[in-house]
Amino acid sequence: MELHLEAGAVLRFVPDPALYPPVAARWEGATTTIHSPCIYARDAVGVSITGRGEIDGGGAWWWAAFRAGDLVYPRPTLIGLHGCSQIDIADVTLRDSPAWTVHPLLCDDVRITGIRIINPPDSPNTDGIDPESSRNVRISDCHIDVGDDCIAIKAGSEHSLDRVPCENIAITNCTMIHGHGGVVIGSEMSGGVRGVVISNCVFQGTDRGIRIKSRRGRGGTVADVRVSNIVMDRVMCPLVINPFYFCGPDGKLPIVSDRTPQPVDEGTPRFRGIHLSHITATNVQSCAAFLSGLPEAPLDDVTLDDVSIAFAPDAEPAVPAMADGVPAMAAAGIQAQFTTGLRISGLRLDRAIGPELVADETVQVTR
Repeated sequence: MELHLEAGAVLRFVPDPALYPPVAARWEGATTTIHSPCIYARDAVGVSITGRGEIDGGGAWWWAAFRAGDLVYPRPTLIGLHGCSQIDIADVTLRDSPAWTVHPLLCDDVRITGIRIINPPDSPNTDGIDPESSRNVRISDCHIDVGDDCIAIKAGSEHSLDRVPCENIAITNCTMIHGHGGVVIGSEMSGGVRGVVISNCVFQGTDRGIRIKSRRGRGGTVADVRVSNIVMDRVMCPLVINPFYFCGPDGKLPIVSDRTPQPVDEGTPRFRGIHLSHITATNVQSCAAFLSGLPEAPLDDVTLDDVSIAFAPDAEPAVPAMADGVPAMAAAGIQAQFTTGLRISGLRLDRAIGPELVADETVQVTR
């Protein structure tokens, strides 16, 4: 099936909850009931959404209702494809999504190319593209300007009924504006995320550039991530790896922020094999990078090669990672804790205040 919008065509969705009947899905990683996506397919094969036209989700009404607490179910996504395969989304402009814009959930063989996503910078939870527990996903040549993460790779949370990985993800030749993160992994990663390649992208004005986040209780492993040829400007912190993430349900439990070793079990998240090269970031505010594992599960096998970071001349203090106990900082070097196998080469910092690397006794570094 192909939905094709010719140039000049506008498909506009009416913001009336009665038109979007509740369906079973995931919301922020948990199995639940949501309003039906504006464009929705389940267990379909061969779905295409193409053309130079525009799809308008009428998001303003939904954002106001969400802020007022007037909704019984979570808001619709603009395009929600659940359990589908052989998906093509190409060339269309997607605007004012009620919530996440493109959400392939439990899908296989997904190609998203040449699309434009435009949501206001202050619109809540309007992520651009969120592949969740999906495999063989290619995202290329897209322009994403949104109010939350531009691209967020997810694999369900501890509250999802099944643990399915998100794997074999390629992201290339994209421009990403405003969002909370350029490319984000997590925080819902209980099924694991592996085999991710991010290349030849530009991030401008995103809060963070590459961001990996989780917390105790979620479990899952992020492994084999390669990032290369990225240019960032006006990014608060270019790289954040944070297993103490405190947002969302259970995020404020004492165990989440505890810096003492805890028992290792199926709820222990792990990060390993994260490699970044040929990165340029200008007008950075907070720090060059924030890298952390857990004391009981250290961040392992991380490479930073040919990384050039210039801080803003008037850099203002900001907290790089959303975790208790992380102070605000300005123009600081790499911050590392609970990390083994950290290799740094070709690092250049301009206008940095203090040392290039601030690491505690838990960090093993090769330079």
